[in-house]
Amino acid sequence: MNLTVVGIAVGAFVAFMSFAFGVWGFLVSLLFMGIGALFGRAAEGKLDLRSVFDAITGRRSSS
Repeated sequence: MNLTVVGIAVGAFVAFMSFAFGVWGFLVSLLFMGIGALFGRAAEGKLDLRSVFDAITGRRSSS
């Protein structure tokens, strides 16, 4: 799928959420989109969730 089409779809979804549910619906939809992006990258093998979790909890440095 073309990245322009994906960008248009994401923009339409976020606009719908902001109009339908206000600011909180907009923020929650952005949060879930970010979580979905992380899980998608992990499923593709481009992201190691264990190292991300370790960096968040302070066990390892992210750099």
